Amino acid sequence: MKVLVIGSGGREHTLCWKIAQSKEVEKVYCAPGNGGTRLVAENVDIKANDIDSLVEFALINNIDLTVVGPEEPLVMGIVDRFQEKGLRIFGPDKKSARLEGSKSYAKEFMKKYDIPTAKYQVYQSYQDAREDLDSFSYPLVIKADGLCAGKGVAIVKTREEALKTLKEILVDKKFGEQGNRVVIEEYLDGIEMSLLCFVTDNRIIPMESAKDYKKIYDGDLGPNTGGVGAFAPSPLLTQELKKKIEEEVLKRIECGLNSENLNYKGILYVGLMIVKGNPKVLEFNVRFGDPETEVLIPRLESDIVDLFENTIDSSLEPSDIQWSQQSCMTVVLTSKGYPGEFEKGFEISIDDSIDKDIILFHNGTEYKKDKLLTAGGRVLSVTALANSLEEAREKIYANIDNISFKGMNFRKDIGK
Repeated sequence: MKVLVIGSGGREHTLCWKIAQSKEVEKVYCAPGNGGTRLVAENVDIKANDIDSLVEFALINNIDLTVVGPEEPLVMGIVDRFQEKGLRIFGPDKKSARLEGSKSYAKEFMKKYDIPTAKYQVYQSYQDAREDLDSFSYPLVIKADGLCAGKGVAIVKTREEALKTLKEILVDKKFGEQGNRVVIEEYLDGIEMSLLCFVTDNRIIPMESAKDYKKIYDGDLGPNTGGVGAFAPSPLLTQELKKKIEEEVLKRIECGLNSENLNYKGILYVGLMIVKGNPKVLEFNVRFGDPETEVLIPRLESDIVDLFENTIDSSLEPSDIQWSQQSCMTVVLTSKGYPGEFEKGFEISIDDSIDKDIILFHNGTEYKKDKLLTAGGRVLSVTALANSLEEAREKIYANIDNISFKGMNFRKDIGK
């Protein structure tokens, strides 16, 4: 079969890498892809949000299955468009994708179905938000309602910071229409955990857990990023916690999906904060997380294409998903200045002496004139499987010196 993967990051490179290993697959395409996907797939010069061109490509090239990586095309309704043309596609439809596309809708969904989350209020007017600020304690979290390319969340420590953030979003329109509303919510102090799940006809089948690192600097300092490291499985997910998440979170989400007449098929990422042993939901994503994908998928022993097909056909069972007993860790190499302004276009050097069992997933690279260049804030995910987290960690940090590009940064404490 022929498979098309949509997207251009580390998540998509990981998916292409795994799909290419499937016994059923003869050809993988990636649109638009990056400097790493070209090693396991044929890159196609179509942007991930150009739905008309993607539909046309899938029809002309007789694509048997399309897998959507990023959130934007899902929120735009790419699944509905493909299905209208009789094309098989993995991902939730437009109605279901609102769980990520609108933070206020997601919070209302949680409240309605008694899913534990932070206390919150939604505002459309700067004046109303400003007047209510005194009813919140600090730090607090301010979120622009829409996608905002993952940059719409701020943790503020003072009233002055809160006013500045609210003005940027609601008055200055920093995120355009994506910031027409804001969610102000209490700050939860705990340990973060990512739980990715397959969902088929609103039935949730959780994958194993992962822990990702959002802050740019060692010791969890500095601004939030899209994620600069991760490992799996997370030791946080004990049997007791697993049971709590099942009863208090997943079953209630299933109830909500059914009550809202959704027909959810695809991936649901549940971002959790574990507060004094109790799970609270931070956010929903309607697709694979990044960099969680880079540490979950290498541990997956099942044929991923079978899992995608069974999800679409409503026949997926928990026993279909088999995991390796090994640990997996990734450290993301970033461009100088990320998550703020950064330069790109620097040549990447990868020494031949790098260990053969190190997996390099490309997040932001491009291949031009026989050279591999930086093309994003997150550049490469240096990944390793091993019998223990400590062993994976040692392997990665021993090999990072074999990779270089101008302004290369990375955290030294992932997995500690």
